[in-house]
Amino acid sequence: MHTQESSTGSAKPSILHVSPRDILRTVRDQILRVSGYEVASSESYDHAREILEQARYDLVLIDVQSEADLKAADEFCSLLKQVKPEQKVAFVCNWRVAIISHCPDDVVRSEFDPAAFVSGVREVVQA
Repeated sequence: MHTQESSTGSAKPSILHVSPRDILRTVRDQILRVSGYEVASSESYDHAREILEQARYDLVLIDVQSEADLKAADEFCSLLKQVKPEQKVAFVCNWRVAIISHCPDDVVRSEFDPAAFVSGVREVVQA
């Protein structure tokens, strides 16, 4: 997996965060970095595919804004799982989207609680 050595010599888990929402992506990226993760981010699935060709990540975290966005997220997840079956994928979404999709390995609920967000990510990475 793509990791970065921290100043203490331990490897940081890596996350590729895919979200078209600039402000939310930036805030979540900062929360994850402060919580000890190496984070790369992308605003689109096309850009995310390019990033994934260059490196491996412990988790691909996909922001799914609504049921309308679920089809594209599921397609990207399915394609990614075909190419890299071992890749962990989680969607960040609301409860309605969470019960509809079956592609990701897990779902991190999107209610904005930074501690709960990081806890959800940590559970997926460590699984």
